[in-house]
Amino acid sequence: MFASPYPDVEIPKATLYEYLFGGLDAMDLDRIAVVDGMTGAETSYRELVTRIDALAGWLASHEAGPGTTAGLFCPNIPAFAVVFHGILRAGVAVTTVNSLYTAEEVGRQLTDAGASWLFTISPFLERAEAAAQAAGIPAERLVVLDGGDLATAAGHPSLAEALGAGLPAPDLRIDPHSPAVIPYSSGTSGTPKGVMLSQYNLVANVAQNSGFGLTPDDVLLAVLPFFHIYGLTVLLNLAFAERARLVTMPKFDFPEFLRITQDYRCTYLFIAPPIAVALAKHPLVDQYDLSSVRVVVSGAAPLDGELGAAVVRRLGCVMLQGYGMTELSPVSHSIPLRDAGTVPLDSVGYAIPNTQCKLLDIATDEEIPLPADGETGRGQLLVRGPQVMLGYLNQPDATAATIDPDGFLRTGDIATVSAGGVVTIVDRLKELIKYKGYQIAPAELEALLLTHPQIADAAVIGVHADDGEEVPKAFVVRQAGAEVGDEDVMEFVAMHAAPFKRVRFVEFVDAIPKSASGKILRRELRARG
Repeated sequence: MFASPYPDVEIPKATLYEYLFGGLDAMDLDRIAVVDGMTGAETSYRELVTRIDALAGWLASHEAGPGTTAGLFCPNIPAFAVVFHGILRAGVAVTTVNSLYTAEEVGRQLTDAGASWLFTISPFLERAEAAAQAAGIPAERLVVLDGGDLATAAGHPSLAEALGAGLPAPDLRIDPHSPAVIPYSSGTSGTPKGVMLSQYNLVANVAQNSGFGLTPDDVLLAVLPFFHIYGLTVLLNLAFAERARLVTMPKFDFPEFLRITQDYRCTYLFIAPPIAVALAKHPLVDQYDLSSVRVVVSGAAPLDGELGAAVVRRLGCVMLQGYGMTELSPVSHSIPLRDAGTVPLDSVGYAIPNTQCKLLDIATDEEIPLPADGETGRGQLLVRGPQVMLGYLNQPDATAATIDPDGFLRTGDIATVSAGGVVTIVDRLKELIKYKGYQIAPAELEALLLTHPQIADAAVIGVHADDGEEVPKAFVVRQAGAEVGDEDVMEFVAMHAAPFKRVRFVEFVDAIPKSASGKILRRELRARG
């Protein structure tokens, strides 16, 4: 076993609201908390907290409290911060929903999470209404964050109505160890599962991430989606904890990304590797003044060290890398700002404070000892700490398979560790496909393909496209006499799944290779490309 080289940090047994906003002083209250990157509209910390309290009061007046779950189907806009924290302030659990999901996918998540409320925006309303109907959520519990008249006409309350009621936040005793946030993740394999994170998990992970070196003078560009745990913890909550300024961006567009960075003088960019590729290579970068950027942090997928170095040379910034997963709230490892330049950039650095790890031999599951010098061979990385999830919602078997009796979470990722404790992710056991930082579960696409009347069997693996991205490829067995073609398969998936899940390649085969127990032999499929 090896641990963080840094001393443990104190983790208060407080709610997330108390931890982030309980210590605001007069100077803090007048600082700008959130800026709408598209319009320039600013929200101070005073305004933010007032709105959070008002929404919590309105929800309490509608009998929403502990034991209730609400869905949040919303892109990165300032209102996300109000609604997310307002829901938690009322003692309600929140399940964050991918903005790209179809109505079917949203409905499945809401149903699985047991959500009885849904918050969304007017451009998402058609999908949200269909999803709410599927999940049994009545119109009066589907709250529209913008477009008050549209909401009223459709029989839905609006955020303006809720805030305008001016009701005080409820006086609640909230157990910080109870499930509070339920993002969905495919874990190490399988279809998406609800990850139960407590307020204590979220408080802990913010406290553990002081190594990124944020200050109240920093300006963060929130391009990574808040519905994803990376954006939720490392952008939304960490920024507020450090009294920094957060500039929101509802969807990624590279010219807009560059414009917002330039115009708002952003100092920190938290990104995924595809954005690093653009920053290193795209000619458009030279048309913008990015001199304000002092730190770029990459996560969500492995970053190549040479690519990171190219970003450093082009922007004149510091480059860091972090590692984690939804089940870890999400961060377990990072290169701290203080160690930038001394820790290899293609590594994920050290375990963060209050975190212990071990490496297990892939074949024997025996623990691999830390070497006296050099680095270990490859093994599966396990992590233990206050950021480890409570478990998967209504999935005790999956939880037991992921968290061992000693509290170590099996990440499904293959790593090496140096004598000094530097961890490098080299491969993964899990079968997930990672496309531009998004997780795609092969089993989910396979289940969808099998609903096609002309498909007898199917398997999905990740393959590398010409641009280097990992994308889904489907191996399909046709029904006897069927004439379904490549485009038919791809269009079918596109109709029923989010854009990032779309199948990009199709190969028709006579049979899907499987083990005696019926498990798909993906290794054989990968061998044929």
